[in-house]
Amino acid sequence: MYVLLLGVATKSWTFLSNHGHVMLFLAKNPDATIRNMADEIGITERAILGIVGDLAGAGYLKIEKVGRRNFYKVNRQLKFRHQLESHKSIGNLIKVFS
Repeated sequence: MYVLLLGVATKSWTFLSNHGHVMLFLAKNPDATIRNMADEIGITERAILGIVGDLAGAGYLKIEKVGRRNFYKVNRQLKFRHQLESHKSIGNLIKVFS
């Protein structure tokens, strides 16, 4: 997303990373498709696949395959990775945005 500021296009930023956006989206939409996530979050399907892989690999996300569909479950008990927030669980963030 770009914003026009004093006649100059600058890339806008948000407080949450794309990893955070994906995790929050899946907490509310556990049966979402990759395409649906990409459309709603505003990043590519390839980026979504990488992020889902990162989150699953780190234990923040469990993926259950049912037929041809994936269902996602966020592990709300795990703590944030950065030392400034490592005393808080991911569930606290989800609760704020629910």
